[in-house]
Amino acid sequence: MIRPRLASVIERRLLVNYRVDPHVAAALLPAPLRPQLVRGQAVAGICLLRIGGVRPAWAPAAAGLTSENAAHRIAVEWDGRDGVERGVYIPRRDTASRLNAFAGGRIYPGEHGRADFAVREDADSVRVAFATRDGEVEVDATVEPADELRGSGLFTDLAEASEFFRLGGRGLSPSTRGDHLDVLELSTDAWKVTAGRPRSVRSSFFEDLDRFPPGSAVLDSALVMRGVAADWSQGEPFRVECGAGAA
Repeated sequence: MIRPRLASVIERRLLVNYRVDPHVAAALLPAPLRPQLVRGQAVAGICLLRIGGVRPAWAPAAAGLTSENAAHRIAVEWDGRDGVERGVYIPRRDTASRLNAFAGGRIYPGEHGRADFAVREDADSVRVAFATRDGEVEVDATVEPADELRGSGLFTDLAEASEFFRLGGRGLSPSTRGDHLDVLELSTDAWKVTAGRPRSVRSSFFEDLDRFPPGSAVLDSALVMRGVAADWSQGEPFRVECGAGAA
């Protein structure tokens, strides 16, 4: 199957971050993945992404498509041939685009569910809400711009948070085959994030007490990315132990 490299512009990306009990996070991961810890805590969250100009890298920008998308993520690491490697495990991806839902897992890596999005943006905040068509997940997040990253139990400042997420550009997500994870890698020469402040966040995924017992997932921080040119490319499928993990 041919999966071309895709070019795009990240028009708006919210990273809403949670600090999670490491043992709880580990139970959601297929082996051999393990949580990547920061100050003794696992890092998880929701990526709310408006992406534009999506097209094969050889095609003109005018041919690109725009869509609203979301990914639930857990920062992970594993032992590779050359040492410890890192990325994010994505138990589910959702999109407003019928094309993305059709193409994900077929034309490019990463199977997507369908979701209905509502977005409101102004100078003071960005609100992104969505509900998946299968009824499994609802999210409603409002993030305000901030001069500095304050109140985070994971990161001391914006620079530390930015570097953490810059190095986690490899996304690994389940496939229907079950014996491997699809791998989609983000690369950009223009990486830049700014600080955000979560005004209000509701997530049925992180509020599910069967998945996250009380106190095991705590809203931590938010980051914002805008106007960043980025490429997406296929990585080698990642072999996992069938039946491992609960996500």
